[in-house]
Amino acid sequence: MIGFTEYPSFQVFLAIFFSMALTMVLLPLWIRILSFRQIGQQIRADGPQRHLVKQGTPTMGGVIILVSVLITILLLSRSFSLEENPLAMPLICVVTLLTGAIGLIDDLSKVAKERSLGLRPNAKMICLTLIAVFFCLAAVNLAHIEPTITIPFLEPVNLGFLTTNIPLGAYTLTIPWVYLLFVFLLMAGMSNAVNLTDGLDGLAGGTIMITMAIMAIIAYRLDELNIALFAAAVTGACVGFLWFNAHPAGIFMGDTGSLALGAAFAAIAVLTKTEVVSLIVGGIFVFEAISVIIQVGYFKLTRKRVFLMAPFHHHFEQKGWSEIKVVIRFWIISALLACIGFALFFNQTF
Repeated sequence: MIGFTEYPSFQVFLAIFFSMALTMVLLPLWIRILSFRQIGQQIRADGPQRHLVKQGTPTMGGVIILVSVLITILLLSRSFSLEENPLAMPLICVVTLLTGAIGLIDDLSKVAKERSLGLRPNAKMICLTLIAVFFCLAAVNLAHIEPTITIPFLEPVNLGFLTTNIPLGAYTLTIPWVYLLFVFLLMAGMSNAVNLTDGLDGLAGGTIMITMAIMAIIAYRLDELNIALFAAAVTGACVGFLWFNAHPAGIFMGDTGSLALGAAFAAIAVLTKTEVVSLIVGGIFVFEAISVIIQVGYFKLTRKRVFLMAPFHHHFEQKGWSEIKVVIRFWIISALLACIGFALFFNQTF
């Protein structure tokens, strides 16, 4: 562990810089390896035609993002204070690695089969369900997270009213069924939402960078300094990744990164009790997911489309916007939503 523990704010900023630098050092080597092995992105045939030129661009950049984050955490994680939850960091890391493993298998499957579809949706959802259930039970039983959600300007809502207690020797396993369902929807939904957002050069990386920066500030204000370090490390890794992922992208994040970072975002929200606020901070991901749900549902009912193409960012491409224009405007919207979410959080904790 590096020193300076008496300056936690310095450590958080150092995590951003160190993770960014490490990502920028490792990514060029990773790109060379992927290019040599001819491991590249498979582009949807039904997607925007201008994206066909991206066929074969190295993918799985999320591997380096996760490696950089974990190395940064191992080097900079501070000793635990009385205010902190000692199991928060391990839980976030486990969830991130498990969902990253699912994404890696998905990415490798796409490359092996030379098509844009990897794991079957059912298989992916089963894996995400198991991870979400594990995380929720561990958070409630080991990290002692209350099965409640906090809504700005309202009293906390208790979702533990339907709970089963199972005696296991000297220990009792608590299963809050309603809260378990909520955490599953949040984690699986956010993982898939970030994955859907990862469709344009720099879009997912930039929006994750913004949302994780806000989550780092939130965790820091709550004295959850190790969670703040993790979020800061993700922020820095995304900054470094954007250097190579900016249009025209030299590498893509892949499901390895998008699924893992979406799950990490949800895990941080649960452990900081900002589940509802996180839906505003990460509102751009929510909008992207909703656009797909609306498009698919409306098409099944009427055989017509609401948007020219879903997810939402492709709709603007079809309207003639350049890819860079869409990405920058989505970054701006993401920043506005993140600031609104933080303002609501600040109001309820002031």
